Amino acid sequence: MTATRVDAEVIRRLPKAVLHDHLDGGLRPATVVELAAAVGHTLPTTDPDELAAWYYEAANSGDLVRYIATFEHTLAVMQNREGLLRVAEEYVLDLAADGVVYAEVRYAPELNTRGGLTLNEVVETVQEGLAAGMAKAAAAGTPLRVGTLLCGMRMFDRVREAADLAVAYRDAGVVGFDIAGAEDGFPPADHLDAFEHLRRESVPFTIHAGEAHGLPSIHQALQVCGAQRIGHGVRLTEDIVDGKLGRLAGWVRDRRIALEMCPTSNLQTGCATSIAEHPITALKDMGFRVTLNTDNRLVSGTTMTREMSLLVEEAGWTVEDLRTVTVNAVKSAFIPFDERKALIEDVVLPGYAAAL
Repeated sequence: MTATRVDAEVIRRLPKAVLHDHLDGGLRPATVVELAAAVGHTLPTTDPDELAAWYYEAANSGDLVRYIATFEHTLAVMQNREGLLRVAEEYVLDLAADGVVYAEVRYAPELNTRGGLTLNEVVETVQEGLAAGMAKAAAAGTPLRVGTLLCGMRMFDRVREAADLAVAYRDAGVVGFDIAGAEDGFPPADHLDAFEHLRRESVPFTIHAGEAHGLPSIHQALQVCGAQRIGHGVRLTEDIVDGKLGRLAGWVRDRRIALEMCPTSNLQTGCATSIAEHPITALKDMGFRVTLNTDNRLVSGTTMTREMSLLVEEAGWTVEDLRTVTVNAVKSAFIPFDERKALIEDVVLPGYAAAL
């Protein structure tokens, strides 16, 4: 099947896997409006369609700092049990409707404590909401598995606490760890004690790197902190000249370190110039383990179906390319090998065969 024959409905039916998606960046606009009214938070507009457009416009500013600032309103409605339960449940149902069969959702518990919840209560409430969503999705015939990545905010001082939470809840739905927030000026090695603790406890982690900051952040994330995956990593191409890989790029490719790439998000933050020229295609063709992700579905106005469709329409991707990045994602998931293998063999590959 050629790229020109892949329509949106075919893409919507394809099994999908997403490794890089933020809980507080994927709320339904109508939910933000309703929850904001309940807690007395003022929004830019109370019309759901207008609010979605506001988010998309703000995110398209080309400024990572402004992009991150849009989270003020989503976080404002995620400060109590009711808000967290609803957001987590709807998160799962929205992914199921988009054909996602495996997802890892990430969020920073410290950002959800302004309403009086403890860090443990935040984690347990989100897990309860995710479980409710998975049960409803399974009952509706669209089962999916969602694991949680707990984040520390790299510009604050509670990263080690978040790492401790990941260790404490690793048998209760938490599958790994990440650090998020403003990348430039906040190197991952500032939190080396947290990463060393995670390694000692055998908890896998990914690190946002190679987006707002370049090769040094990727190098530090991998070679100093020991990350098993890289969040974004678009600037790894700076270590590739005329098709020749530098030492860092070679290390990433040869050791099958997954790159959690988010094309639309990268365009919005100025890390890429177009879908057609986004590094994901070149890196895929050079044999890197690239994965396709949404990052923040509300903020970027996107879904996995849309991300796939854009690559088909603007970068010439085929169904085989979409299958490759889906398999890549499941291979790199922070769940046991036998579970990854079963998901690929029993769900992903049959799903693509059926779609074709």
